[in-house]
Amino acid sequence: MARAKPASGPTMHDVAAAASVSQATVSLVLNSAPGSRFSADTQQRVWDAVEQLGYRTNAHAKVLREGVSGMIGFIGDSVATSPFAGAIIEGAQERAWEEGLLLLTINTGGDKKLEAASLDTMLSYKVAGVVYAAMYNRYLEVPKALAGVPSVVLNSQDKDGKLPSVAPDEIQGGYTATRRLLDAGHTRIGMINIETLESGLPAAVGRFAGYQKAMNEAGVKVDPSLLRFGEGGETHGYTFGRELLSSNRPPTAIFCANDRTAWGVYQAAAELRVSIPDDVSIIGFDNQSTLAPFLRPGLTTLELPFAAMGRQAVDFLLQGAKPDGQVKLMDCPLIERSSVSHPKEKP
Repeated sequence: MARAKPASGPTMHDVAAAASVSQATVSLVLNSAPGSRFSADTQQRVWDAVEQLGYRTNAHAKVLREGVSGMIGFIGDSVATSPFAGAIIEGAQERAWEEGLLLLTINTGGDKKLEAASLDTMLSYKVAGVVYAAMYNRYLEVPKALAGVPSVVLNSQDKDGKLPSVAPDEIQGGYTATRRLLDAGHTRIGMINIETLESGLPAAVGRFAGYQKAMNEAGVKVDPSLLRFGEGGETHGYTFGRELLSSNRPPTAIFCANDRTAWGVYQAAAELRVSIPDDVSIIGFDNQSTLAPFLRPGLTTLELPFAAMGRQAVDFLLQGAKPDGQVKLMDCPLIERSSVSHPKEKP
């Protein structure tokens, strides 16, 4: 006795019959084919039939037919496990989904062997492109295998300047932060950076350059005694915060190049009984969601545009991601809270 064939799901032909259109029309509507024009009523009938029948496209057939799958690969070091940078995946996923694509995400933890194996797997699935993301902005040596598929470097830049990259505009961010303090009336503005300039870290170099630019434009001389270069953590924020706030001529405002540094300054100010923002204004950078809103007072800071950068990276892939070394710098919005005010008037 012949074995019964397993029931298959609804086909594109079934959708066409239910919507009273041709199978070609269904295909064009579902794939948003460029140049195809259908009335809103026709498109709605197709989508209604898809929903009613529970139709799903055949991803395997798409690979055989077009040579690529309906997926985009996303490889990151520790992006997926960080609440700080997780929004970068959400932005990429949202943009991919708008085009009917899935995001295949791999978190490598910085393990190069796992990265290589993951990339091989993604390429075997014929992904339409790869987003190569990093936890923090730096210059990356990208895997050679990425040369074989449209690829974009995200939240960093390709060290060799070949692949297109999406990164935060660090210089403009530093400028915006310092300009905010200047506009509040401060002129004695200190800065605690997250690395030495010799490190070449784009965030440290760029944010300091933005600080200098704003000060120079305002005609305010940068005072070297108000500058500190740490390692981007709470400890150096506390240590350097104490130094600056207990000096003979303390700053009336401090630009901290990240929020963790600002947190350390808050602790130093509390110990010294220095009021924020009455005695000193503080501005940070990053807008860490688990930290900046919960400091008292709430920290005014610059936000790293993770979701917007994720969307932009997928946009580059949708446009073909030509290996032209293009770098898209994204604005870092100012998030106002309560840590900045006008300096006290002199008696």
